[in-house]
Amino acid sequence: MKILGVVITDGVGFRNFVMSNFLEEAVNQFDKIIIYSGLPESCYQNFDNPKIQIKELTVFKEGNITWVFRKWKELAHLQKNKNFYGMNDNLIAGYPKKNSARAMLIKSIYAFTKFINSSSSILVAEKLQFLSFSKNKITKEYIQILRKDTPSHLFFTHQRPPYLTPFLYAAIKTKILTSTFIFSWDNLASKGRMLGTFDRFLVWSNLMKEELLYFYPNVKNEDVKVVGTPQFEPYVLDEYKSTKEGFISKFGLDPNKKIICYSCADVSIGPNDPLVIKIIAEAIRNREITSSVQLLVRTSPAEDDSRFIALRNEFPEILWNVPKWILTRENHKESWSQRVPSKEDIIDLRALLENADLSINMCSTMSLDFMLFDKPVINTVFGNLKNGLYNDQRFLNYSHYKKVIDGNAVTIAKDKFELIEQINQSFLNSEERIMYRKAMIDLQIGKPLIGTSKRIALILSNL
Repeated sequence: MKILGVVITDGVGFRNFVMSNFLEEAVNQFDKIIIYSGLPESCYQNFDNPKIQIKELTVFKEGNITWVFRKWKELAHLQKNKNFYGMNDNLIAGYPKKNSARAMLIKSIYAFTKFINSSSSILVAEKLQFLSFSKNKITKEYIQILRKDTPSHLFFTHQRPPYLTPFLYAAIKTKILTSTFIFSWDNLASKGRMLGTFDRFLVWSNLMKEELLYFYPNVKNEDVKVVGTPQFEPYVLDEYKSTKEGFISKFGLDPNKKIICYSCADVSIGPNDPLVIKIIAEAIRNREITSSVQLLVRTSPAEDDSRFIALRNEFPEILWNVPKWILTRENHKESWSQRVPSKEDIIDLRALLENADLSINMCSTMSLDFMLFDKPVINTVFGNLKNGLYNDQRFLNYSHYKKVIDGNAVTIAKDKFELIEQINQSFLNSEERIMYRKAMIDLQIGKPLIGTSKRIALILSNL
């Protein structure tokens, strides 16, 4: 039998590969699909296809020795590529400020990897990391599962979560072909090392393929396939369509006013969100924005809206879209990863993208979402090293976002006055950057949205 194992690691992976057409297309290419889930089995409902089986994986908890080797591997990768701003920024951010025993150990790994960070040394660290958990009972459990199931191919929908490294090791030990999908547009040029060495790679675009081959020189060109991304496929699927009238009614919008959407980051990188929202709301109240507009704020799916309570009380006219993502498991090392989207939220998001007139966010992937619907985008970066705000201006130097800026696909607002000016300009001429937006979509998303899942399933079938 031709059996595909699909490793779903988190809520975004669930959204991309369960709530798209991927499973429907995959069952046409394989005799059986086994979903190995890092989420609770209860997340998967209405699966009446006998060719699809769900197996919830026992959560692996990393031991101290394993952590040391992983840290070595990841820091060496960052050191080796620190000429890229995002890599160096993560190096700086991760350097301990205290002198606890753990902090001193991390500092020693920093010092070691500053000089020893070749590709071969990174692979040595990975081998030692794998060896450190090879006798772990959960690792042995994973090996037994794969020996029993005998999948012909194991597809990881995310290349980075360290708690899934033993499952990759189990696949290698049982000689199962492995592949991974590069999770997000910023992962290669700014994030740490992948969880391990895969046989094949699926990427969004030719740009991402070039990045992969650069940062992972041991990877062969023929082992990387450009497939696009299912992240945006719901925007062309009928099941997520809704009407403008329904959207206006649901969120209490005024049909006679234009809609500004502010998309929040999570609190770790978006502490300036409340300030920017307040500036927009005050500008609307004071009629500094010349068009008749209303503000709809979409909070981050990774958190609730509790940090905005004071803002909601001060500006009751602001409308809110709090994503309906359900926390499926608590006491997880990465609790945000256990939030799973509802179908209702994807419908709401698509309606927002279709009907909003202007997107404002802090260098988010949401910039691409709005560009897909040909909407103007303003990126707010109010913080720097001098003004006391969270330094979000540094993200302008990240490789993946510098391409967006250099491509003139967005405008950048570094203070209140630039933001208000750009809002007014975007309503005066919303098509000013239309060709730049299209070019950026072509660069970052290498294939058409229609048929994305079918394309991925076919490629996996032929690997």
